[in-house]
Amino acid sequence: MSSPQVPRRSAEFRWRTIAAIVLPIFGAMVDLRIRKGSALPTSGPFILSPNHYSEIDPIVMGVVVWKLRRTPRFLAKASLFRVPALGWLLRFTGQIPVERDASSQLGQPLQAAKVLIDRGQGVIVYPEGTLTKDPDLWPMQGKSGAIRMALEQNIPLYPAAHWGTQNWMGRYARKIRFFPRTRIDAVVGEPFDLSKYQGAPITRELLQKATGELMHEIAALTGSLRGETPPRKLHDGRVAKETS
Repeated sequence: MSSPQVPRRSAEFRWRTIAAIVLPIFGAMVDLRIRKGSALPTSGPFILSPNHYSEIDPIVMGVVVWKLRRTPRFLAKASLFRVPALGWLLRFTGQIPVERDASSQLGQPLQAAKVLIDRGQGVIVYPEGTLTKDPDLWPMQGKSGAIRMALEQNIPLYPAAHWGTQNWMGRYARKIRFFPRTRIDAVVGEPFDLSKYQGAPITRELLQKATGELMHEIAALTGSLRGETPPRKLHDGRVAKETS
């Protein structure tokens, strides 16, 4: 789980170098509009949980986080850090390794949360775990990792959403649109209120309830960008969406 910590000055230099390369290319293809009022803490750990419906979402949310003056990081399978070249890139960009074997599954969120605390870093965690299966691209029911990380280490958790990315690169697509520029709207909500759960035993039922509330907040943010009302019942990720 652990990986060498990069000195702060070195990390800032690396990310400024990456941003200098990526942002002009991104800006040539995307008109990104971050809603006024979106903010992240200026320092210390945080978890950002956005909707997920395109393979290129991480780039979009990475740019959003950078423009909000924090460094974007993701959880990555520890095995990827052992792949030549790819492992170097993951370490270079400060991504956070997590073990994915069954024996360590329950410990993943706690281990990742401790890394955030130790380094004072933020991380982007997609609570759905995969691209939404909702045919209308609404968020679906989520997994409990983000909630568990936030509760066990008292890390602020921010729901977020973006819309328009599907016009840049569609769900399951392999090609992006180079022109005309694609408008993408994004928003970061207020910190998710976990006060009613703090101090209570972290049971499966508690995690499921809190995760359900988080996903509905993400859906509400998505709806605000779309100008639509999200469904009251989110897709469960396993069955086809019920028709009315």
